[in-house]
Amino acid sequence: MSTELFNVIRGIKGSGLTQAEVDRVNRALAGGIAAAAGAMKTSAKGIALIKSFESLALKAYPDPGSKDGKPVSIGWGSTSDEQGKPIAIGTVWTEARADARFLADLAKVEIGVNMLLGGAPTTQGQYDALVSFAYNCGLDIDDDTIAEGLGDSTLLKKHLASDYAGAKAQFALWNKNDDKVLAGLVRRRAAEAALYAS
Repeated sequence: MSTELFNVIRGIKGSGLTQAEVDRVNRALAGGIAAAAGAMKTSAKGIALIKSFESLALKAYPDPGSKDGKPVSIGWGSTSDEQGKPIAIGTVWTEARADARFLADLAKVEIGVNMLLGGAPTTQGQYDALVSFAYNCGLDIDDDTIAEGLGDSTLLKKHLASDYAGAKAQFALWNKNDDKVLAGLVRRRAAEAALYAS
């Protein structure tokens, strides 16, 4: 089946695939199979960590660390509504809506993290920390190699290479917003690194 799939991808792309692209497709396939087979889910400890840093806000607020205040967030750190539209200042949600959106956002992040892991050995603590990181920084599942979130990060690369000490050290490097170190991000990354190592 995978030979057929790679032929289809080559046909769509109009050229051959690099080894990095082949590896990425294989990870995506492994992750999709794992997700379909009931892959890892975030534990209560992981959810508590995310919520402790996101905090519940029923009125939309601008990103306090960015120059332009974007993205605007609401609920448990949601930056878009159920239709995928960005949150606007002035938006108000109920707690029930915020909780439902959190579960939907978390499920998307879990599927993405499982896909990126591609079945690589991962403890529950490591998984929870990676989900928290991706919930905050993004999954970064795109076609470039720029580290804009978990997908292209050295953190993920080190984890996939079983360099767990190296991966743990990478969390601390993601402590900036608009090139400014933020105390909240320093605390969050330290908590994620500790959970990753647990």
